[in-house]
Amino acid sequence: MIKAAVLGSPIAHSLSPALHRAAYRFLGIEGSYEAIDVTTENLEQFLGAVDDSWTGFSLTMPLKERVLEIVENVELLARDIASANTLVRGGDGWHALTTDVNGFRAAMQFREMENFSSVVLLGSGATARAAARAFDGEGRTITVVHRSRHRESAMIQAAPLSSVRFLTWGTEIPSVDLLVNTTPRTVADEVARDQSHNFGGVLFEALYDPWPTNLLSEWKSRGLPCIDGLDLLVHQGIDQVALMTKMAIVREDLAPVMRQAGLDELLGRRHKK
Repeated sequence: MIKAAVLGSPIAHSLSPALHRAAYRFLGIEGSYEAIDVTTENLEQFLGAVDDSWTGFSLTMPLKERVLEIVENVELLARDIASANTLVRGGDGWHALTTDVNGFRAAMQFREMENFSSVVLLGSGATARAAARAFDGEGRTITVVHRSRHRESAMIQAAPLSSVRFLTWGTEIPSVDLLVNTTPRTVADEVARDQSHNFGGVLFEALYDPWPTNLLSEWKSRGLPCIDGLDLLVHQGIDQVALMTKMAIVREDLAPVMRQAGLDELLGRRHKK
């Protein structure tokens, strides 16, 4: 039996329980998956207290960074991007991994939006670093628009093959093939309101709260191609399900099931308001 949960604080907004439970039902797996409020200060104590019945955990920010200071077994990719969103129990303790990088790639592939040479990332946190590694490539330019200069070296490490440059938040965003928003909720609203910006290319909106974001709504209103945060949650979640169940997952079969579970949950929340 699988026993898993998503950890974070706040965590009530998370769609992960709905998606993972739907995956278990579809795969015919007996399992449970819940949301547990755990802060950065309490993560080490929490992991030390859980018993052997737990299979694994999904992690939200800022636990994705904090866990690297706690767990000894960290995969190289998670080290490279300084972020792990998954914990799986092994014979020698917890193993920290990231499924965010492949989540970005798989979401793009699933929507057949893979042809691009220039990328703009809004934000430079853990999600941005995962996106940078996902879209890293020889001859590619990645422009990071952000406020936190102390994160620049980590961004460069996350995308070693690309030419990474930085712009201060508030400067004009260049037109590119792919725009990825990884900023916290509502931060990119000012970008959506900027009618002087020459919007173009694909938008990858990493957020699903609020649903939809103002930036995603603006992109859709202009008839431009986009991928939303629910797709990212689905595809990184598929890899988490595979890690925790040790099953070979057919992505094309499971992705629509998990996405529909997320849409149903979002619709139910909207009706409750």
